[in-house]
Amino acid sequence: MRSSLFLAALVSATVFSSPAQAQAPATGNAFVRDSLASYVKRGLKLWNIPGLAVVVVKDGQVVASQGFGVRAVGKPEPVDGNTLFLIASNSKLFTGTAISQLVEEKKLKLDDPVRQYLPDFRLYDSASTRLVTIRDVLGHRMGTKTFQGDFTFWNSNLSRAEILQKVRFLKPTGVFRQTYGYSNYGFLTAGEIIPVATGGTTWQDFVQQRLLTPLGMTNTYPLSAGAEQRPNVARPYTTAFGPLAPVPYDVVDNFGPAASLVSCTNDLAHWLRFQLDSGKYNGQRVLPWATLRRTREGNTLVGSSKSPVFPMHFRTYGLGVYSADYNARQIYWHTGGANGFVTNVCFVPEENLGIAVLTNQDNQSFFEALRYQLLDAYLGVPYVDRSRQLYGFAKPGNAETAKNVADLAARVAKKNKPARSLKDYAGTYTHPVYGSITVEPKGKQLLVRFSHHPALTTTLDYLDGDIFRSTFNHAAYGIFPAPFTVENGKVKTLEIRVNDGLEQDPYVFTKQ
Repeated sequence: MRSSLFLAALVSATVFSSPAQAQAPATGNAFVRDSLASYVKRGLKLWNIPGLAVVVVKDGQVVASQGFGVRAVGKPEPVDGNTLFLIASNSKLFTGTAISQLVEEKKLKLDDPVRQYLPDFRLYDSASTRLVTIRDVLGHRMGTKTFQGDFTFWNSNLSRAEILQKVRFLKPTGVFRQTYGYSNYGFLTAGEIIPVATGGTTWQDFVQQRLLTPLGMTNTYPLSAGAEQRPNVARPYTTAFGPLAPVPYDVVDNFGPAASLVSCTNDLAHWLRFQLDSGKYNGQRVLPWATLRRTREGNTLVGSSKSPVFPMHFRTYGLGVYSADYNARQIYWHTGGANGFVTNVCFVPEENLGIAVLTNQDNQSFFEALRYQLLDAYLGVPYVDRSRQLYGFAKPGNAETAKNVADLAARVAKKNKPARSLKDYAGTYTHPVYGSITVEPKGKQLLVRFSHHPALTTTLDYLDGDIFRSTFNHAAYGIFPAPFTVENGKVKTLEIRVNDGLEQDPYVFTKQ
């Protein structure tokens, strides 16, 4: 989840004029007309996806905005163009656009220090703290690892201010301004600058007033709270660690500027038309072209090697959007993933083409395969079944995860007896970033509770040595070994790991 299979590319100087109005090859519209439905239906079956919505905008017209499959397994209601999905990190371009517009209005500069607006903001070291700018936090270049801190922050009861207080404890593994590391907390930081620069307008109000309302996006919501209560909303699912299973809706409003928008393909068609018409919608200027152009300028080099799979070479990150070359055109896109949802939004100004794909199953790459298939059709790339291709890449990893889960189950089934009492493992444990967890005996198991995730628990089943199997009550968080360390007969630490789409490194909690 929350992953982008293929990141972004170097901005060409020629794109910084109004987008061209080139005509698409006939094969693009022909694919949509003749093959889209059958292709999607095959993909849903292959990847075990309950529902999907897709929109294609070409030359200012909506060529397709339709749904496939169902909103919830076992229920008849179909997905359609108004079905809501959490679009997660596709929220980031809305934040980048908001910041870019404030630059246009001379209320801030991208190279202003973050502490000019948030004086208490700290990174791990004092030099980076002093130097870090708005451009840095929007460009994923603070030196921290991709998703670092997100287990603590994502879906937690921490406020935005409390998250920013914890950022100072994230020890970077890379080099400030040199190492790309995808950062949700960076976009939260930028979003929290908006009320300071505007005299009190919150991020969500700015996005609503300056973007959603002028673009007629009446079925798009800047905050995720209550999404499950809205009519015509997709239910989230995962297959990451077993059969298809429902998962709870994420509530990530504390991460709002990075991840909290809820939308549908009919509304995203408005967003795409706005992007493709240089800041206009229905012929009316909503924002200056310079505002949009600034979001697309490459601030961070993500990659510069030729892709062995796609006709791509250079990839960059702007202000909430990736850029790449694709068969001699410049494409812009972003992916978004919440637990149970993965989505993408893509536009190609040189072809006046826009695409968005929304899905309600997080352990699959079909949401990307469909985008690439549409790009191939419109940009004249020889046909390759991208769904089958990406499925082939994903299959070994899924098989390895299934084997790991089965191996852990086999070890539990041996019913080994721990050398020490379960009470010896019980107690309060702390981590410098996360804070506290508690471990308590529950029959022949241990139960772990998380102070910043009141609904989240993991059950520990004994394996061998001082190692237990950790099984979260939230299916997307995963099933992993959870080793304790013991020194001089006393339990010292517990290692907790979650799905690496949440955070890549385990947390080692120390017993108090």
